[in-house]
Amino acid sequence: MFDLIPRPRRNGITRRNDWATGVDRFFDEFFRDPFFDRLSSISTPIKADVKETEKEYVVEAEMPGVNKEDIIIDLQDNVLTLGVDIKQEKNEENDGYIYKERQSSSCRRSFNVYNIDSDNVKASYKDGILSVILPKAEPEQKSRKIEIE
Repeated sequence: MFDLIPRPRRNGITRRNDWATGVDRFFDEFFRDPFFDRLSSISTPIKADVKETEKEYVVEAEMPGVNKEDIIIDLQDNVLTLGVDIKQEKNEENDGYIYKERQSSSCRRSFNVYNIDSDNVKASYKDGILSVILPKAEPEQKSRKIEIE
C-alpha cells in the first residue's frame, strides 16, 4: 500500500527560498550547455535504416551534431561497425573563476553483412546522416564440371 502526499507546485503560487531557486537555476543552465547536448546525442544507440536493392545494401545512420572526423566505419570479418569517438575539452575563465571540462564519449553499432564487395564500399555524411553503400558481391559459381580421369 502507498500514500499520496501532496507537494507544493513550482508554478509561482508557492514561494521557495532564494537559495533553492538559485541552485535549481544553476543546474538547469549548467546542463543546458550545448557542450552536453552534443555529447548526449551520441550516447544513445545509433539509429539506422537498412535498405536493399538489386545491387547493394544501403545503411543510413543518424549521427546529428557529429563531426565527420569523429566517425569510425570498419568492415571486418563480415561485420560492419559504425561508431563515434568524441574527445572534447572546454576551458573558460571569467572574473577569476576557472571552468574546465573534459569529456570523452563513444558509441558503436555493428551489423552482420555477407556477400559484400568490400573493395567498393562507399560512405558519405550529410546533414547528420551517415550513408554507407555496400555493393553486393558477384554470386560465386556453385557448380562446375568435373573431369573424369
